[in-house]
Amino acid sequence: MKKYFAELVGTFVLTFLGCGAAVALGCGSDTASVVGTAIAFGLAVVAMAYTIGGISGCHINPAITLGVFLNGGISAKDCGMYMLFQVIGAILAAAVLAGIVSTADPSAVITTATGANACSFGVTNGLIVEVVLTTLFVLVVLGATSKTNGATNNFAGLAIGLSLILIHLVGIHFTGTSVNPARSIGPALFQGGQAMADLWVFIIGPLVGGALAAFIWKAIAPEKK
Repeated sequence: MKKYFAELVGTFVLTFLGCGAAVALGCGSDTASVVGTAIAFGLAVVAMAYTIGGISGCHINPAITLGVFLNGGISAKDCGMYMLFQVIGAILAAAVLAGIVSTADPSAVITTATGANACSFGVTNGLIVEVVLTTLFVLVVLGATSKTNGATNNFAGLAIGLSLILIHLVGIHFTGTSVNPARSIGPALFQGGQAMADLWVFIIGPLVGGALAAFIWKAIAPEKK
């Protein structure tokens, strides 16, 4: 149970800090807010990678968990339990964030959003963006953490966090950037409206991307010694 709880805590931190930054900075209102939000998500991953990486591997993302499972890194049971606890962690984080926003002085906050995702240019565009970006992100995760890929796994947390910053810099304009079903489910439950209507995109897209990354990595992964 420790590794499952670690995934809950890690996903809570990622969702709370990443979406919290988006809310506090009014993400999308100007370039600085977009960059700040991207950095927040990336640094949250770096922090959690070095906090719970030795316990659970620090997936904190169902798409990553699916990719690791398809590469034989975890069992089917762990795959399902990881995803469950990730979603729970994200929901708890969204609940806390929603509580903070709802009890704040309206004049003191830029937005009352919860950091939820939405397809700004339609669901087709959103689906393509989420599949492509998640594929690239999970591919970095699989490569950086592989024990057959030289000494790269020594710096996996940094590589993964920095790549997530890049992913957000590209994706925020189009979808708000999910590449993580759990991170999208939690805020959408409290945001409602369009966030709930588009939620399927942010579940299906990242999972498809995670699966594609697994197949790509299998094709290019170094042979085990």
